[in-house]
Amino acid sequence: MCGRFVITSAPAALRQLFGYVEQPNFPPRYNVAPTQPIPVVLVENGARHFRLMRWGLLPTWVKDPHGFTLLINARSETVLEKPAFKNAIRRRRGLIPADGYYEWKAEGGRKQPFFIHRADGAPLGFAAIFETWAGPNGEELDTVAIVTAAAGEDLAALHDRVPVTISPRDFERWLDSRGDDVDAVLPLMSAPRIREFAWHPVSTRVNRVANDDDQLLLPISAEEMEAEAPKKKVVRKAALGSADDGQGSLF
Repeated sequence: MCGRFVITSAPAALRQLFGYVEQPNFPPRYNVAPTQPIPVVLVENGARHFRLMRWGLLPTWVKDPHGFTLLINARSETVLEKPAFKNAIRRRRGLIPADGYYEWKAEGGRKQPFFIHRADGAPLGFAAIFETWAGPNGEELDTVAIVTAAAGEDLAALHDRVPVTISPRDFERWLDSRGDDVDAVLPLMSAPRIREFAWHPVSTRVNRVANDDDQLLLPISAEEMEAEAPKKKVVRKAALGSADDGQGSLF
């Protein structure tokens, strides 16, 4: 899955890679989280455009968004059948510029965060689907979800799901939603190749959305990981055979 990601490349470099006509200027983000506005590249009137959308897709048929599950990811295996996604995958596909993402692995009874990025350090484009939700009072909200796939042999060591990333040579194919046929993009919704991505452990500071700085990307040592681990509470047991007046006993 993908629940946090990073955008650190310069705006001009991303514009050149994705080929959108706008010239947005935005700061680097080191801890992008669900419900926040995120950049999405889409095709409109034959040209690529840059749009900000809320991360968390809302299908058009939702009446009350406050009571609806936050859909930040869409599984590639079921995206064609799920009512929330089946129209968007056919007609509203986009790309989310990024430079990596975070994943949490259970280790020793706790969750250790890792930063995952392309091994060559290049930016990447997450496969995305989007919808414009219209409210009862005429309000509109552009919303988006990241498509995920089963992890490959290497990344499965961290998590069983990974975000689908689209190669620049396939940007045009993924973004082309002029027809209603999705057969051409089905092969793109797969896990990255083995060794295409690299990763390293990072500080649990990333757990807090308020933390958004370049220090989050730094690798940490085993000693630092241990220092960040929550300390176990020591429970002292009453001596056997002692009188028990009901105080200080768990039973």
